[in-house]
Amino acid sequence: MADNTTDQRIAMLETQLQLMTRMLGVEVEEDVPVVTQSEKEQLLRAIDELDPIKKLLDDETVNDILINGDRGVFVERRGKLEKTDVKFDSDTTVFKLAEAIVKRVGRHIHPRRPLVDARLPDGSRVNIIAPPLSVDGTMISIRKFSKNTITLDHMVENGNLSPQLAEFLKVAGKCRLNVIIAGGTGSGKTTLLNAVSQHILPDERIVTIEDAAELRLAQPHIVRLETKPVIFGRNREEEVTIRDLVKNALRMRPDRIIVGEVRGPEAFDMMQAMNTGHEGSLTTVHANHPRDAMARIENMVTMANLNLPAAAIRNQIASAIHLVVQISRMRDGHRRVTYVSEVVGMESDVITMQDLFVFQNKGEDKNGMLVGDFRWSGIMPRFIRRVAYYGESERLAKALGVRLPNM
Repeated sequence: MADNTTDQRIAMLETQLQLMTRMLGVEVEEDVPVVTQSEKEQLLRAIDELDPIKKLLDDETVNDILINGDRGVFVERRGKLEKTDVKFDSDTTVFKLAEAIVKRVGRHIHPRRPLVDARLPDGSRVNIIAPPLSVDGTMISIRKFSKNTITLDHMVENGNLSPQLAEFLKVAGKCRLNVIIAGGTGSGKTTLLNAVSQHILPDERIVTIEDAAELRLAQPHIVRLETKPVIFGRNREEEVTIRDLVKNALRMRPDRIIVGEVRGPEAFDMMQAMNTGHEGSLTTVHANHPRDAMARIENMVTMANLNLPAAAIRNQIASAIHLVVQISRMRDGHRRVTYVSEVVGMESDVITMQDLFVFQNKGEDKNGMLVGDFRWSGIMPRFIRRVAYYGESERLAKALGVRLPNM
């Protein structure tokens, strides 16, 4: 590459440096000396490697970028998948792109285990799986996150929940209720978790634990922990799991523990934390219904191999969790909170729950969008004494349109 060509391209990209450095993980300060020729060419190579998907990364309407080897690139917009005109000439090119992505976050695609979970410096979550595990070539899945903070009020404007339900969740966040957010893949669990967490008081110490750090909390006292995969090779490094980090977090004097997602034996440690003074903790779980979420958590606790009887596990779950918030991506592609269920306690050996809010579908409009109501069931939550303790009784009464008893 000729020097003048390199200089011209660098000049054209200067106006975009802030955006590009966020994606590439390079920090640029004002008044820095002119970079060397090799540094210029290294920056250009990095930009060239991301060029095929740059326009998709910049597109605010795109939620997911799905690269299926050299067979095509799909994106999700407004909850629906569509094929793009982006093409790769070979799977080798796709693999080079995958390597370029993981190198920026200090990861490596190892031949013995060619799958990587990582994140881009802008917060986007990346999953890469390559042959021989992926039969048809290198697959890259990028989950983008909005550059703007999404609040419960924004979710009301988007039709994800009602104003009444949003006020209820604001109260739940402030009153230190233990909340499980359940939903399927791509249903918006993390977005909702972020929105609820914005109502945590600023004087609380929060420890977040994730596989790939993607939570964006606004409070000043936050400790972010991230798992580490096993690293093969001569300098082999052992895996650090979510369960390891949950155990460690208990020694860090947290007021709240927020786990991005529980999917294994760490569920036991999370229940322990909720039951031992870390009230107001939040996490997400894959489940299709609040009742299914209880069964999933029970199964995950048994994965800890503690040989606890089922009744003891259910008792611990019932005493630990206050609310299960179910969010779903519905057939029109729109994400909605479909249930808010309260865990009441135990009857015999069964966890009892009551639905406080339910989304009732009434059909669809002329554009194919589902129409329905977010309805309060009229059942008074059992935690109104806690709400009174935190001084939020009037706010909850106004949200529900009722008069609460004096506590």
